[in-house]
Amino acid sequence: MTFTNPQEAITRLKGFLQPWYESIADPETAQKKVLGILLGHYRQTEYGREHGVEQVETSDDFRQAFPVVSYEEYKPLIQQVMAGEVSMLLSEPPIGWAITRGTTKGESKFIPMTPTDLKMRVSAGRAVMENVLNSGRFDIFQGVNLNLNFPSVVGKVQTGDREIEYGYSSGIYLKHVSASTPIRSVPSQDEIDALGGGKNLKDWEARFDLAYQKCKQENVTLVGGVAPTAIEFGRFLRKKYGKYPRDLWDVKLMTLGSVPGINTRLKPQLKAMYGHVEIREIYGATEGMFGQQKDTARAWVPNFDLFFFEVQTRSGIKMLHEMKPGEMGSLIASTPILARYKIGDLIRAFRPPYFRCIGRDYWYTSLVYGWGEVTSFNLDRL
Repeated sequence: MTFTNPQEAITRLKGFLQPWYESIADPETAQKKVLGILLGHYRQTEYGREHGVEQVETSDDFRQAFPVVSYEEYKPLIQQVMAGEVSMLLSEPPIGWAITRGTTKGESKFIPMTPTDLKMRVSAGRAVMENVLNSGRFDIFQGVNLNLNFPSVVGKVQTGDREIEYGYSSGIYLKHVSASTPIRSVPSQDEIDALGGGKNLKDWEARFDLAYQKCKQENVTLVGGVAPTAIEFGRFLRKKYGKYPRDLWDVKLMTLGSVPGINTRLKPQLKAMYGHVEIREIYGATEGMFGQQKDTARAWVPNFDLFFFEVQTRSGIKMLHEMKPGEMGSLIASTPILARYKIGDLIRAFRPPYFRCIGRDYWYTSLVYGWGEVTSFNLDRL
């Protein structure tokens, strides 16, 4: 998809963003609508029928019928899907598998992807679209996105009588966003995939060298991917070629995810390497793309129009949009594949509609976050 003039760009960008805007303005209505859509998926699965999905109409019904479930608890059902019992958890056949980088007891989580799921992952492009629409920097589309993502294809997993590709969610996001937005990514995800799925230093140096060689003569206006990888790429360039990214390109925007503190503790380091650049945070996981930064406020805004969000707080489970500023809770997200899935992330609410993921849901996370805000002089400011 390409834009031929600014007015066309404005019209099409607004069209992409309008459902998100409407859900932010009225999250309660949006979440009721999303729940209805998700229940339609669950009615087609054995898991949904086992939990009496036909009797579920309201969010209260949903909470009473479906338990909050972690990955370890979902794992046996996912293994049944791999064995060919697709309808156990899915309303449509899987077309791929997303894996993590090993955050669950050192092992990669395997999450099945469906056509519906993949369409929802395109929401990763909203951070770029919103920035371009508000800034008028349509020249971003005249350049390329420096692709520093993980491979989207690492291998194949047997699913019943079929072999289906699996890869890292960040690469999969990029591959499908590129096909649905006017942003051209270099190197292509296929070129990254061709280098293999290794995770050691040699593997990453090969990917970084590929990115440098492919992009050194390009007009790089955008950098997307995992924040620590963007930092490591800057160090690699400095060590091997004696240059930082700012010496090669005039990057306008970085859309980064994967870790907390991108716009606070990591921002000085990123700007030192990449120059005067706008930074936009994306909040996603292997299970879905749940939110992205909307403006200069240093927090992300949920995709209320795509997923059903709850949080487990000290006072009990409530809707994400019901959280008060300063309140914290463990995120529970419902997707077309996973009902009431406890991700394991601790979320902090700011003034509506802004949130931050401050880390994994451990007892000490809020203490570490608070100390980091004090020592970095951010002091919980948006």
